[in-house]
Amino acid sequence: SFPELFEKKNYELRIAGGAVRDLLSGVTPQDIDFATTATPAEMKEMFTAAGVRLINNKGEKHGTITARLHEQNFEITTLRIDVVTDGRHAEVEFTTDWHKDAERRDLTVNSMFLGLDGTLYDFFNGYEDLKSKKIRFVGKATERIQEDYLRILRYFRFYGRIAEKPGDHEPNTLEAIKENAKGLAGISGERIWVELKKILLGNHVNHLVQLMYELDIAQYIGLPLDGNLEEFARVTKNLQNLSPKPMTVLTSLFKGKDDVTNLDLRLKISKEEKNLGLFLVKHRQELTKASGPEPLRPYQDFLMDSREANTNSKIFELLKYQGEEQLLKEMQEWTVPSFPVSGHDLRKMGVSSGKEIGTALQQLRDEWKKSGYHMDKEELLSCLKKL
Repeated sequence: SFPELFEKKNYELRIAGGAVRDLLSGVTPQDIDFATTATPAEMKEMFTAAGVRLINNKGEKHGTITARLHEQNFEITTLRIDVVTDGRHAEVEFTTDWHKDAERRDLTVNSMFLGLDGTLYDFFNGYEDLKSKKIRFVGKATERIQEDYLRILRYFRFYGRIAEKPGDHEPNTLEAIKENAKGLAGISGERIWVELKKILLGNHVNHLVQLMYELDIAQYIGLPLDGNLEEFARVTKNLQNLSPKPMTVLTSLFKGKDDVTNLDLRLKISKEEKNLGLFLVKHRQELTKASGPEPLRPYQDFLMDSREANTNSKIFELLKYQGEEQLLKEMQEWTVPSFPVSGHDLRKMGVSSGKEIGTALQQLRDEWKKSGYHMDKEELLSCLKKL
């Protein structure tokens, strides 16, 4: 196994960062990253000699080597110090000092190492913070943020993942975030959108987005200056247990379609995300349940009349937005019926011209819709005779 290779050469190898945080919280880590005292050149030589396949993915100048073993990729990164940072990228130099490597990481809960023998190396009280559900920057918040302004959003994301209740922030952390909010203007939209989506699906989302407005972050990450925070509070409550898409959560801030366009310009969201946002903004007020015995009818009719792909998934998101949990279940179980009459049936009944067939089919479709899609072929054709 590859840890033995490191041991033989007296290189130290430990599990690093997020995987340690997950293991200590009883969560299965998505991927396990390792840190080592060996340099990339030393690792390459060692792995090549042992016949281990290396995957080239350009991480090398940052000190990362990816080894492929037992159908799995392992990322192993040399301990490093950031020499120059410009708020987006870092120049690195390698070190054998574990404390120095921990020092340049963002949050205390992400700065721990775990030896393969189970020893925890925790230079910044990360384990205590994890147990008491506190999110803190390593060292001085201002310095950490200025190394990479995206860390502002990472702070929010981990707050939404780990903190027990809203509002439990250290005043000087919020101060540092506010002072450096402008730095987010220089971060690429793609990087911001990845973090923002995770925040939108995490806990305390209403609290965190309100905070983004208070701390003057919103404008730098593509959110509208006058976001509708009342609607956001109402809708995030609706959505609590409905696993919405991130865009469904976010759209409640928007007053109109320009807000969706501006978000897209700043964050380069996907076409599907943009279309969902536009759909919700357009239909959230008018497309609502019917009073009476068939509350789903407006949604079903909309779906049957729609000529677009994946309208049904957009309607599911609309129902979540509206907090209609029961209707959502029913709508998800409803299968779209197919119209039972064809042009062929009409020809058999002696309707010959294409134009007449088209008109008749449309009329029958309307009757069928009025019946709640229940009329069968016979009923519809006898209807044709009356028409």
